[in-house]
Amino acid sequence: MRTFVRVAERGSLSAAARELGIGQSTVTRQLRELEAALGVPLLSRTTRRTTVTDEGRHYYANCVQILRLVERAGDEARATRGAPAGTIRVSCTAAFGVLHACHLVFAFQDRYPDIQVDLSLTDERIDLVREGVDIALRLGPLSDSSLKLRALGQSQRLLVAAPDYLAMKGTPRTPHELSAHEGIRMANVAGSDILALQGPDGEQYAVPFTGRFRVDHGLAARVALLAGRGIAPAHRWLVDDLIADGRLVAILPDHELPAVPLSMLIVPERAGIARVRLLIDFLVDRIGSVPGIKPAA
Repeated sequence: MRTFVRVAERGSLSAAARELGIGQSTVTRQLRELEAALGVPLLSRTTRRTTVTDEGRHYYANCVQILRLVERAGDEARATRGAPAGTIRVSCTAAFGVLHACHLVFAFQDRYPDIQVDLSLTDERIDLVREGVDIALRLGPLSDSSLKLRALGQSQRLLVAAPDYLAMKGTPRTPHELSAHEGIRMANVAGSDILALQGPDGEQYAVPFTGRFRVDHGLAARVALLAGRGIAPAHRWLVDDLIADGRLVAILPDHELPAVPLSMLIVPERAGIARVRLLIDFLVDRIGSVPGIKPAA
């Protein structure tokens, strides 16, 4: 059943085999034996793709529920010895994962040493079910989804630049002066060519923001800032340590950039598993320890 479920979700025998750590011939044999036992075809296989039949879709839905019950029964049995165990698969925005989520996971595993965490870092909006992920941490607005969404908080941002850059190009004193500077922009953020700012008296600004360097990874933007390549709107958690060390300087500190929502996506079928719930509660409790994250109410 587990093999069939992962093949159905991945749409590929080879991908499921790699994930399960078994040979593709073993996957093929298990599926053939399962179909023979049921007496119906579950998958339609060609040289180019694998799709689920109508019978397979009904069987898949039942398998998901059965496997969830099996896993929950195992959790309850293990709970009798007082030590949660098993694997949790987590996906996280890349830069946030490197700088902060890793440390949150370390603290979680120190508390629950028998729980294994597989952490995957990507800025792509992956299909959690297809990739076998239990929960995901994502920055930015999220579209409607069949997944459970838990708001973690708001990520505060500010404008920063290296002292060397400011010594050479001058420090902007008003929002309108920003348009004359080199901007470090995120290629994977819509509307990064306009900076929206709110002044200390509530006045709103929309400033054109251009530059010769665009990047799709927060850690690369951090490197560009340190190299004096320009000014960037940055999450506090990305640059807080660099500001404290004096390697970056806040620009127009009395003006605010819109905060960005930080959310947790949870696969509904995995939400009831004890170890997954433990990690969800742990992240909700600890997220306020990350610089610049204002926890959700």
